[in-house]
Amino acid sequence: MSFADVFKNSFLENFSVSPTDIFTIITNIFISALFGIFIFLVYRKITKKTFYVNSFNVSLVAMAVITAAIIITIQSNVVLSLGMVGALSIVRFRTAIKDPLDLVFLYWSISVGIICGAGLAQISAVLSLIMTAIVFLLQKYPAKKKSMILIINGNKTDIDNTIIDVVKKHSKYYKVKSKNLTVNSLDMIVEINISDESSIVHEIMEIDGVTSASVLSHDGEITA
Repeated sequence: MSFADVFKNSFLENFSVSPTDIFTIITNIFISALFGIFIFLVYRKITKKTFYVNSFNVSLVAMAVITAAIIITIQSNVVLSLGMVGALSIVRFRTAIKDPLDLVFLYWSISVGIICGAGLAQISAVLSLIMTAIVFLLQKYPAKKKSMILIINGNKTDIDNTIIDVVKKHSKYYKVKSKNLTVNSLDMIVEINISDESSIVHEIMEIDGVTSASVLSHDGEITA
């Protein structure tokens, strides 16, 4: 018998099919569902979106249960596991995830499913406790104030420097995003970082030639 035959026989013996009893299967899937529900509650509590997407939150629970079932299926059979990897490789998650925190919860759910499917529920418990503490503590940490958008409209074209002087007075950071001049009008959009929006708006409105001024918040990147 050649070395290849010995290695092949040994490999197949170590990874032969060993059916898992139904009680273990039910227990592991049930525990993964409990952790999925826990993630569901944490996500529902922590999210601050105006439009809460309940379907995404429900999918976190389903993801944990499905992943646990897959791990239970493939953990005792290397041949089946390779086939499952090939089959699952064609699956693509095509929904764009705009919030990085949603991606964190998605990976958390998949990880819990993998760990519970392998029968290591205690690791899932530790992971969930640490993740919950991290998410809640960092959410409480005060975030840097986001930049705002200042929009000015005027009926004179030579007041842009005066406007910038007022902006410099109130904001440490500013950037002119747009300036549109016509024969008898001026439109400016300036990105500013300011804590008191009303003061700068009132002072700009006192400039001769300014017809309107408004400040808008946005969800873009924070400028250092």
